[in-house]
Amino acid sequence: MQTIALFGTSADPPTFGHQAILAWLSYRFDGVAVWASDNPFKAQQTPLAHRMAMLKLLIYDLQRSRPNVQFCPDLSQPRTIHTLEIAKRRWSTANFTFVVGSDLVSQLPTWYQIEDLLQEVNLLVVPRPGYPLSEAALAGLRQRGAKVAIADLMGPDTSSTAYREHKDTDGLTASIEDYIRREHLYECEDVSLKKQLQWQTAPG
Repeated sequence: MQTIALFGTSADPPTFGHQAILAWLSYRFDGVAVWASDNPFKAQQTPLAHRMAMLKLLIYDLQRSRPNVQFCPDLSQPRTIHTLEIAKRRWSTANFTFVVGSDLVSQLPTWYQIEDLLQEVNLLVVPRPGYPLSEAALAGLRQRGAKVAIADLMGPDTSSTAYREHKDTDGLTASIEDYIRREHLYECEDVSLKKQLQWQTAPG
């Protein structure tokens, strides 16, 4: 039976950390389906169209060596259970694994129809720096019927937040950094550019 990893992410912006996770998944599943989505727990997200475009750039770079990673924008739905319904129509005989970072484990019980979702998929948790796994939270998911596995991968210590808050570009690919500049995304980027221009044009 074909195995498909389902990986939705805020991608605000996507980083080398996302790319490392996707590469890791690509060696362990027949296919990796990826999309950008809105996270109701996060405020003031960059418009989804931009996050989709950036994620597509990240996947394009990866597909040169890992063609089984697929950008699937139609899987981006407000409810994950609806994402799964679309995936089941596309891969009717596949075995699905839903991939989440350790930062989302505590949120999962509040998701819409979470019990139904957990009955239909395996759950793979990717540890993230700064978000230790709670055994109590994992036990609670298992009590709801979750088939939980922990990835033997620690995501790189880089994050979208680091870029948004500190303009740390070390985690960005060149194509995504170019896209951000071209589209004038992220207030911190615009403020930084304005400060540079002011310094360059200041008298004296």
